[in-house]
Parts: sequence; C-alpha cells; structure tokens
Amino acid sequence: MLYGDRNSMRQVFVDAFRKTRDGKALSPMEQIIAAVISEHPEYHDILEAGAVNSDYPVEQGRTNPFLHMAMHITIREQVSIDRPAGIAAAWRQLSLQSGDSHRAEHLMLDCLAEMLLQAQRDGMLPDENAYVDAVGRLIQM
Repeated sequence: MLYGDRNSMRQVFVDAFRKTRDGKALSPMEQIIAAVISEHPEYHDILEAGAVNSDYPVEQGRTNPFLHMAMHITIREQVSIDRPAGIAAAWRQLSLQSGDSHRAEHLMLDCLAEMLLQAQRDGMLPDENAYVDAVGRLIQM
C-alpha cells in the first residue's frame, strides 16, 4: 500500500470511505480498506472531514487513525500469505482465544509497532522472528 507521501496514503482511506458511503464500486484493495474502516466507526468523522493533513502526536495521547487502520491491513496481508512464517497460525489461535479476529488484530498491533520501532531505532530490517514470538506470547496456553 505504498502511495508516495503521507497525505496521498491517507486520501486512499478517505476515498474508500466516501465510495462506500455513496454505494460506488470498490477495487479489491478498497474493499479491504472499507472493511477495516467499517470496524472503526470512531474514525468516520475524521474520514468524512477528509482530514488528511492532521497530526496525531503520541505525546498528546492521540492515536493516528490512518496508521492504526494501515496496521490492521498489514496484519491481514501478513495472515493471508503467512509471512512472516507462523503469523497465520498465531493469528488463528489468538482469534479463537479472544473470540474475535478484529480483537486479535488489536492485540497484535502492539507487537507489530514494537518490531517496526525497534528496526527503525537499530537502522535494520524488522525482526520477523521476534514479531512472531511476541504474538505467540499473547496466546494463553
């Protein structure tokens, strides 16, 4: 889901939201985006306003809705191709345990964010094994 700059990527979410609202046909990727958007009604006002230029500073306790939804999409793509290896099985187990696949994704988001942050800090590629291990630790034995 690479679209160049931050606002262009965010506009893809806004466009998918508006097309869904207006009953227009969606591309396969827009269908995935629309599904994630439908699970996050708390972001609908932001999407309706087309607020692609807004900042969401963590220091102010604000969640970046675009990043949050993009991470859901990332997890769904990972699960669909089982990459990193083992993530699909871990997601299935976590979904069963939590009773809801969306809830499982929310649990996995922190693991994904930590992996990406660590890679950025270290100037290295993300450690997929550490990510799968972290998700695995979420599963109650």
